[in-house]
Amino acid sequence: MSTPIITTSNNPVSMSQAITDLIESIAMQEASMSCILAAEAQKIQKALTMEISLDQLLNVNDTAMNMVQTINDLEHTLRDKLEFVSNNLYYPSRDV
Repeated sequence: MSTPIITTSNNPVSMSQAITDLIESIAMQEASMSCILAAEAQKIQKALTMEISLDQLLNVNDTAMNMVQTINDLEHTLRDKLEFVSNNLYYPSRDV
């Protein structure tokens, strides 16, 4: 997966664009975390195919569990970020 590219501008950003940028950043972080979780799953699958001791296998499991916990913590942070956007910054157009 390549590194996301976020463009910047010298012009003031509209409220609509700011909201779009915040939501886009959340989506990019979610995609990154998905790749990390997939890599952890591959690591465990690879460890299961190797002839390693139980202690080594448990160590692989512990590191994967730590990463999943970290991702879970980040998910809570992203949820809070999205709630902030939806509760404080989103003002739909009243032009109907």
